[in-house]
Amino acid sequence: MADAAPRYNREAEDLGNIVGLEHVNLQVPDQQRATAFYIMGLGLTRDPYMNTGLANMWVNVGKSQFHLPTGEPWVLRGAIGLVTPDRAALLRRLDNAEKPLAGTQFEVHETNDCVAVTCPWGNRFNMHSPDEGRFGAVSLGMPYLEFDVPMGAAKGIAKFYKKIFGAKTRVEDKGAERVAKVCVGHNQELRFRQRKGPQADYDGHHIQVYVQNFSGPYRELMKREVLTEESNPYQYRFEHIVDVDTNETLFEIEHEVRSMTHPLYARPLVNRNPVQSQQSYQMEGDEWNWQMRVSNPRLPVPEFTWPRAQALKERRATRMAGGM
Repeated sequence: MADAAPRYNREAEDLGNIVGLEHVNLQVPDQQRATAFYIMGLGLTRDPYMNTGLANMWVNVGKSQFHLPTGEPWVLRGAIGLVTPDRAALLRRLDNAEKPLAGTQFEVHETNDCVAVTCPWGNRFNMHSPDEGRFGAVSLGMPYLEFDVPMGAAKGIAKFYKKIFGAKTRVEDKGAERVAKVCVGHNQELRFRQRKGPQADYDGHHIQVYVQNFSGPYRELMKREVLTEESNPYQYRFEHIVDVDTNETLFEIEHEVRSMTHPLYARPLVNRNPVQSQQSYQMEGDEWNWQMRVSNPRLPVPEFTWPRAQALKERRATRMAGGM
């Protein structure tokens, strides 16, 4: 039996309604130590245009950000997955940051999968090398946030995002390793992994996402009485992920939900090349392009044979023959 003709997988390019994970907001008690960790250690870039004072810092990582206002430390209950371009250079920077971060929870541990780093206040980071098969054509970015959730919660969380937000979701594995994965943008996802044992208290940190259909989720959240803030015309907030059938809380994490008409949507972010120094400098090498070259392979797919397609084929052939 002959093989089926090749076809493009059109579903592979679907994003669902959530189109971008833009930032994670984590309070830090010390801006100087935050600079030592995020800028010196991780090699990220302080936003040069927004919140340039002493009370808050926006830190760019590819097309996403950390927002770091001053206050009692907030700790995400899980891990933050980042991609950075050079593991050896990352390890050197983290080694240089050890002295200014002495006496804190700062810790570095190498694994085959990533460099596991704990920030001065206990947030866990999985620092991955670029891997197009896993994270897409990204050399610098925030491909996932992974949350530790109660046993039995993963399926209901996936159902919440699918029904309320129209997001692409899937549930993988079983028992203590069961995880709900929610697409929140191109090569970005939220992961809700079931963990045995007591859950840490929620402290107020939040995430921010952009959605294409802004009013639909709003109506569903209003109906369930879980909205917590009417921020402005382009934004609203909620905190409780609920069972869509019973309205019981499954997990708490504040979401800042923005429309694609928000003034900051797709704002270009400055990312520096952290390897640049006075001792080793490349002219015009200061900026870092977070996206790697993207391949665009063409498959020998069969041509459409219906009349409308044939007419276009003939018209295109005539243009090509005329050198147009």
